Amino acid sequence: MALADLETASQFRTAVEVALQTGEREAAYALLAPDIEWVTPQRTLEGIDAIKDELTWGKPSDKLDVEFEEGDCVEHGDGRVGCEVHEVYRLKGSGEVAYERDRSIELTVREGKVSRYEMRIVG
Repeated sequence: MALADLETASQFRTAVEVALQTGEREAAYALLAPDIEWVTPQRTLEGIDAIKDELTWGKPSDKLDVEFEEGDCVEHGDGRVGCEVHEVYRLKGSGEVAYERDRSIELTVREGKVSRYEMRIVG
């Protein structure tokens, strides 16, 4: 089960990266459980409909390009997978670094779908 959970987490990370760069969210939505709990420092959303209606992620910026430097995902048991992500935001055109930040992501995978997403900004 752990290997399947890591694979689901990897697919989800890729789908979210594509969404942030292109605005195409459907591949990420397809990996979410209907009763997903989405936890960020700003708020918690529950259910796929709330994610689709209220979450503003996945929109490419007019002024910034984002790059991801992802560490390995670690399986913690019970479907929980932790990932560290370093994000680099660059000005479109010049490529100059605008800012960088680190995030810690924990996913809970159940039956091949992400049932819980928790993101913490760590840097």
